[in-house]
Amino acid sequence: MMFSTTVLDFFCIPFIVFISFLIILSAVNKSVGVRRAYVKLLLKVFEFGRLSIETAAKERLKKEGEEASPAFIEAKSNDYNISHQKTENSLPTTNGNTLISRDSVLLPTANDTSSADYENSQKDEEMRFNLEKCLGYIKAGVESIIEDEVTSRFEAEELKSWNLLTRTNRQYEFISLKITLIWMTGFAVRYFVLLPLRIFVCFVGVVWLTVCTAVVGYIKDGEYKRRMVDQVLGHCFSVLSSAISAVIYYHNEENRPMNGICVANHTSPIDVLVLMCDNTYSLIGQRHGGFLGLLQRALARASPHIWFERGEAKDRHAVAERLKQHVSNPNNPPILIFPEGTCINNTSVMQFKKGSFEVGGVIYPVAIKYDPRFGDAFWNSSKYSMMQYLYMMMTSWAIVCDVWYLPPMYRQEGESAIDFANRVKSVIAKQGGLVDLVWDGQLKRMKPKKEWKEMQQVEFAKQLKGD
Repeated sequence: MMFSTTVLDFFCIPFIVFISFLIILSAVNKSVGVRRAYVKLLLKVFEFGRLSIETAAKERLKKEGEEASPAFIEAKSNDYNISHQKTENSLPTTNGNTLISRDSVLLPTANDTSSADYENSQKDEEMRFNLEKCLGYIKAGVESIIEDEVTSRFEAEELKSWNLLTRTNRQYEFISLKITLIWMTGFAVRYFVLLPLRIFVCFVGVVWLTVCTAVVGYIKDGEYKRRMVDQVLGHCFSVLSSAISAVIYYHNEENRPMNGICVANHTSPIDVLVLMCDNTYSLIGQRHGGFLGLLQRALARASPHIWFERGEAKDRHAVAERLKQHVSNPNNPPILIFPEGTCINNTSVMQFKKGSFEVGGVIYPVAIKYDPRFGDAFWNSSKYSMMQYLYMMMTSWAIVCDVWYLPPMYRQEGESAIDFANRVKSVIAKQGGLVDLVWDGQLKRMKPKKEWKEMQQVEFAKQLKGD
């Protein structure tokens, strides 16, 4: 009995000391550089794996007696690094580089002629059919079957090289004894060391966040409370970031938003965590019950947030009014909004909703780009629950990302809210190295709008006439 107690103390005491040390470092917003050193070590391991796979591929070609050119051997070697692979929790998919170069996409604008108006204006004109024009639409249809611009943005991003997280039909982990040992060691570290530690840190972080925000909520509103909120939320979210081994690089910090509206591209719920580690934001969203509702109420006591009931969230006028009230108060922190309205797979930026750009005032764009080599941060909400997603995050190597604070932007005179939203979206996409798409991200849940179909029908009728 005494022996078992001694063994338990041997393992528990260092663990508790480590967690306490972690919380203290987060409280004072300091880092000893362990996570960054860990990421650098992983990059060396990935590079060793890549070279081993290429070497094994070339040796296999030689053993098979193929007399191939160096270019052919290199192409075959690269075949071992790309395509036909899937992560432990995702299906194979395309990356941000499209296979097909398409013509411009037709979308409705304010000056577009509807199909009914077009038919009325052309009723008396002679119809001169040119059936060759149908070939373009047949081509577009085949291209969409081969590669759909929208669907591929809601699947896991494909990697160019193996990161020891993937299972493939190539069986990379058995190419050599060294790779097999590295893969087995990595599996054991992720599931038997990192996963339990991260779960415990996450539990401590959530409890700590709930308690601290509840306590701060009793402080009288004013400058002192604002400073306390900044400090408390900063170190609470820093603790939570340790639960996924987050390594975040912030750029252009002189553009960090201090008020107004902050808009960013959306890949994951972790986006909030990533940004809150460096700055305090107000959040906007639907009110929830249960444990998530408890967190929302705790945050609302500490700082001003905008939570809507399910029915109110659909009232655009009410949302705009609440936003205007929040922005008009200079003492409120900037409000964080993801105008895409859904998570995109870290390769693209899709259509921004115009609501947050109609409020007026300053807009602070922020670009977020995750490094997929260490783990896939994309949340496919139609496929995985929140608990499954957190499990995927906690069993990845780490979450590494770059955050760029871009210069504030203002709506120009005569510029519509839609044009302003597209201009901000273009700036974010360019900075993050993302594909700028015009499609609405809600297409993964609903059918295309009727006016989009009508625009295509009008254009098709014009081409049939030979216009």
